[in-house]
Amino acid sequence: MIKDIIKDADDHMSKTLHSLQHEFSTVRTGRASSALLEKITVEYYGVQTPLLQIASIAAPEAQMLVVTPYDRTAMGAIEKAIQASDLGLNPNNDGVVIRLPFPPLNEERRRDLVKLCKGYAEEARVGARSIRREANDKLKAAEKDHEISEDDLHRAEAEVQKLTDAHIKEFDAALGRKETEIMEV
Repeated sequence: MIKDIIKDADDHMSKTLHSLQHEFSTVRTGRASSALLEKITVEYYGVQTPLLQIASIAAPEAQMLVVTPYDRTAMGAIEKAIQASDLGLNPNNDGVVIRLPFPPLNEERRRDLVKLCKGYAEEARVGARSIRREANDKLKAAEKDHEISEDDLHRAEAEVQKLTDAHIKEFDAALGRKETEIMEV
């Protein structure tokens, strides 16, 4: 019972870390990454469609992405969707592919992106603490129902706290890596 609760908390915290890393991958750094375009949707035949479903994306060089639509009639819509996004990219359409050059980030924009990443990391920390609270509530309920002893409760709560601390350290390490990546010129 105790092991199940702790394992469940660990799984949820690991998923929170995975989610944080995914959020970090969508934050623009100085390098081109197809993950930046994951959230973009294009109006394609009257339906909002994810860009990745109607085009392939490649990064031929560190500062450039190339979007190749499967259907050339969608070129204009894709171009509009990219311009409307908050990525600050200026697409170049040559009729066959759309090139997205990544201009170098200025210092102020880098700081803004670091603040955004810190916000994502704080959300992850809050999530881990919430998971800890839920696990502790389950443990207290089990102790109240006499399924576990008071000593088992205290040991399990200490283990859940260690788990929480370890995951928060991982969140902070991921934030540090992303911050370094953003600030590198």
